Amino acid sequence: MAEPGTRAAEAAEADRGWRLRHLPVLLLASALMAAVAAVAGGLARGADGALGAAAGVAVTAVSYTLTTVVLAWADARDPQLVLPFGLGVYIAKMTLLGGLMVLVASTGWPGLVPFALGIATGVVVWTGVHIWWLATVHARRVPR
Repeated sequence: MAEPGTRAAEAAEADRGWRLRHLPVLLLASALMAAVAAVAGGLARGADGALGAAAGVAVTAVSYTLTTVVLAWADARDPQLVLPFGLGVYIAKMTLLGGLMVLVASTGWPGLVPFALGIATGVVVWTGVHIWWLATVHARRVPR
């Protein structure tokens, strides 16, 4: 990690948008995956399956977007805030997600399994696209 005052810190400060630059690509990939998941869920379980699968992908996208924005904010203020804010957001998200899953499961909704599969699919797609973005797009922007 670069100390304040170094060339890397100055370059990062000059390019304030770098922390969120990947977000539009990831959100687009998630939107496309939600559409595919809705079709697959609809074919497998009807309207409830379509809604559940798309909602699962959306929950993942919202969760990851929240984390990205909070960590970007914390890093912009002071890099030492990233760990406590990251852990806090993670604990809050997992608590909310667990509560949401218990609440949905208690209703007997037939879209629960597609919802869970949508969450898993959203995680895989978001992670895969993020790795692709870091390995290709971001790698071209970083001066060597």
